[in-house]
Amino acid sequence: MPEHGGNLTLAVERFGIPSERWIDLSTGINPESFPFSPLNATDWRTLPHAESELLTAARAYYNATSILAVAGSQAAIQLLPRLRSKSRVAFLPLSYNEHSYNWRKRGHECVAVSKEQLIADCSSFDVVVICNPNNPTGEKFAPEVLLELHANLSQRSGWLVVDEAFMDCTPSSSVVSSTGDTREGLIVLRSFGKFFGLAGVRLGFVAAWSELLEEMRSELGPWTVNGPALKIACEALRATEWHSIARTRLTVTSSRLKELLCDFDLTPTGGTAFFQWIETPRARRLHEHIAAGGILTRLFEPVETARMSPSIRFGLPGSEEEFNRLQTRLRSFEIGLF
Repeated sequence: MPEHGGNLTLAVERFGIPSERWIDLSTGINPESFPFSPLNATDWRTLPHAESELLTAARAYYNATSILAVAGSQAAIQLLPRLRSKSRVAFLPLSYNEHSYNWRKRGHECVAVSKEQLIADCSSFDVVVICNPNNPTGEKFAPEVLLELHANLSQRSGWLVVDEAFMDCTPSSSVVSSTGDTREGLIVLRSFGKFFGLAGVRLGFVAAWSELLEEMRSELGPWTVNGPALKIACEALRATEWHSIARTRLTVTSSRLKELLCDFDLTPTGGTAFFQWIETPRARRLHEHIAAGGILTRLFEPVETARMSPSIRFGLPGSEEEFNRLQTRLRSFEIGLF
């Protein structure tokens, strides 16, 4: 199974630090969650039948006409490779590893291709999977570039899958509004938990043409999204004032994190409003040193299948105290000359 951030259980076992003393910066999740209204007993007792209300709210929030709710975008990531015959699939060399893992698991040929190569020529691929912004590098594709890629792929019934898990702070860069029956082959995945800071809700959305969504719905079966998630998401997706405040706060906090890292000669190589990413040969030593102080980051190390440098990703501290603890740990790393 691919590795993921957020594994505090493993960190507790390895470093012997109680879970309540950890700052988890290993994910790209908003540290300030949406303050949803209290749930009542009925939300837990009855089967979830409010999906149409959720989809109405989601269509308005994402500006998408044809959309499907799933139990986290992970459900779609696992299902999509099952809905095509064996294909040649392109991915960026360093990206969210669940995509390539699941396409490879279903017997598809997976090829790592740079952004420049994809833009120049995608004619040898049946499917192109892109995270935009990319995770963990923060690399971005302009909407017009993605739509041109889709146009090229659609000439041979190909797919362009765009994972927009970290797009909420830059909605003008999204291609989700371009999905639907007029653009078969364009599939956009959106994550609810990252922007709203509610990863435990396990909710995501797929925007695509109606025939594919019906096929996915049939494969997933009824009640894929639980009742409490439906209620929380309906409220959150309609909270337009909170959206605006959260986008500003995330952008400012990410800029502050970048400045802090630069203060210690750790200039980020890339990033988004949700995280900062640094390529450095000191990545493992930095990750280990910070973890020994009860702060978990996400480490990326070279593997045989991808030519890449060691790197480390920092999620956003959620308070002044967390920023201070991170600063103290970075200072001790600098003084120690690790």
